[in-house]
Amino acid sequence: MADGVEFSLTGLDDLLGKLEGVSDDLRKKGGRTALRRASNIIADKARSNALRFDDPQTGRSVADNIAVRWNGKFFKRTGDLGFKVGVQYGAKLSRHPDKAVNSPTPHWRLLEFGTEHMAARPFMRPAADSSAGIAIDTFVTEYGKSLDRAIARARKKGVPP
Repeated sequence: MADGVEFSLTGLDDLLGKLEGVSDDLRKKGGRTALRRASNIIADKARSNALRFDDPQTGRSVADNIAVRWNGKFFKRTGDLGFKVGVQYGAKLSRHPDKAVNSPTPHWRLLEFGTEHMAARPFMRPAADSSAGIAIDTFVTEYGKSLDRAIARARKKGVPP
């Protein structure tokens, strides 16, 4: 049941050339910022998709619980940068009596994946699919700017990047 979203990046020759001239520490710092901005684009699209399901009668809002989080476990395991875009409180279906603002929305996964009695009405997967190109372009642009700043700082100090 695990659906993966895969993307292919092309046309990054300029960005890869800049990466060779920058230290590993500077790469990861700028990459993390650029990746967060790209992840926020997908999260914003998921929020707008989730607004279709939110009930104005209760304070429970799936759109308000969509968050972007740093994936530290992935980074420690592989050394690669990663962010997670998802719904806060995960897939817990515990009984939570609170229906106030910012309370858990355990029903989000029933909407996303469906049940045997209800068809799926996904909002996360279409957000990733439809905004992937924009997110990739944002990442490349922001990361390129970050690398340019890092190279300029290194030259200004007289230290090789």
